[in-house]
Amino acid sequence: MLRKALVGMLFALAVSSPAWAQATRGDISLLFGYTLSDGVSGGPYKAPDGATYDRVDPKDSMMFGISGGVYITPSWEIGFMWRRQPTTLEMSGTKTVDLGDTKIDGYHAFFAYHAGESEARVRPYVLFGLGATHYGGFSYMAPGGTTQTAPGETQFSGTVGAGVKAYASPKVGFQFGLQWTPTYIKSDPAGYWCGWYGCYVVGDAQYSNQFEFVGGLTIRF
Repeated sequence: MLRKALVGMLFALAVSSPAWAQATRGDISLLFGYTLSDGVSGGPYKAPDGATYDRVDPKDSMMFGISGGVYITPSWEIGFMWRRQPTTLEMSGTKTVDLGDTKIDGYHAFFAYHAGESEARVRPYVLFGLGATHYGGFSYMAPGGTTQTAPGETQFSGTVGAGVKAYASPKVGFQFGLQWTPTYIKSDPAGYWCGWYGCYVVGDAQYSNQFEFVGGLTIRF
């Protein structure tokens, strides 16, 4: 009798122990949404059109991308995401003009924490990541009617976000969330700081920010 009980217990353990192994190992999300963007300001520039400009910003626009990761515990996921925002750069000051069409790409490795059970229908999440933001080059009309091309630039950036994943079936669901990606662009002189070792110029850092409203289709495996 004891032997049968032990065999039954071992069988139950054998069935239940791989429960996590049989549960969600990772997921892939196709992302779509809308991005609110801002740029940076600079010294005033007197243009040939007679206007004075002191700021460049990407316009708010749609975004898309893909995200995927694997779970290192039932709650913690490590992964990588790429997002693209096709947009137009605009220069503003005494008036506002479009400079040219461009695109902004975000490449970030991330850690995400998911609340709830691994197979739950609804899982809130928070994430943080590190990577880079690439500002694509663009063409513009220079004084004299010639077309010039400005090169692209890549800068280190971080990203944070929060949202929820809701599943209509064990494998397929939807993702909704918010994400913020600040990207360091430059520092402007903001004065001097003096100490025992002399005086130094203090910089005022400027960041370009992307605030993303993210939705998408999520498949877990």
